[in-house]
Amino acid sequence: MRATAFLSGRLAAVLCLALGLLLPHSSQASSSSDMGLDRDQALRTSQAVVGQKIGDHTLLDREGRPVRLSSYRGKPLLVSFIYTGCFQVCPTTTRSLQETVQGLQKVFGPNQFNVVSIGFNQPDDSPQALKAFAAQYQINQPSWEFLSPSMKTVGDISRDFGFVYAATPAGFDHVLQVSLLDADGRIVRQIYGDNIKPAEIGEPIKLLLSGAPVEPATMLDNLMDRVRILCTVYDPKTGSYRVDYTLPIQIAGGVTFFVLMLIFMINEWRSMRAAARSKGARRV
Repeated sequence: MRATAFLSGRLAAVLCLALGLLLPHSSQASSSSDMGLDRDQALRTSQAVVGQKIGDHTLLDREGRPVRLSSYRGKPLLVSFIYTGCFQVCPTTTRSLQETVQGLQKVFGPNQFNVVSIGFNQPDDSPQALKAFAAQYQINQPSWEFLSPSMKTVGDISRDFGFVYAATPAGFDHVLQVSLLDADGRIVRQIYGDNIKPAEIGEPIKLLLSGAPVEPATMLDNLMDRVRILCTVYDPKTGSYRVDYTLPIQIAGGVTFFVLMLIFMINEWRSMRAAARSKGARRV
């Protein structure tokens, strides 16, 4: 009975310690506000590159082979930016884009336009990481490639596309945008949001395929009231955006608890061995 009570007391202490380590982080998460990007400035930066031609950057595909962006000229091109360490928004946005692309390919044909997703978190977004990301979400269209820039060129590529991002404790705060390029490699439209409607991409692609000009998007002033443009979480209670720490906190809490339990079990095992040795010595 005493041994059981002792073990229960030690286990309770471990639980209290684990909760004590976790709760401060939870409090910080619940009160955290958007600490990454200024949404107005991010939108202005993104829109400022519309009409500009993209530089001929060289990146690596999923097999580590060099690919020049100029090799995609001749057809409309959709370009998105992701980072493979994102647990929620990037996968959700990529799946939404995948559904849209699949629908548009049925309308226009499978080889009428190309899609590229660029991993901007270097060196973590390596060709191998992007290959695993694509395989995990079953993106296997031949016209869709995942490209990895070097650390030296990721800044230049981001500026060319008007893509803005900032590091946060939970990962990155970044603009949720898909850039549409014409056959000459010029950005003609920026499409925003984590749930892109087929018409938002389909209509300008139809114009490009027919040779008609694509007019700049209108009604951008109230865009942020209608569309989520940042890789953050909107908090309706405060009317602001915040970084979503939920999953990282859960992982950290689980790892902390596991480590503490492992230490607890090792200490108990050592105590039991010491007690056994002590009894054996007294008998002798």
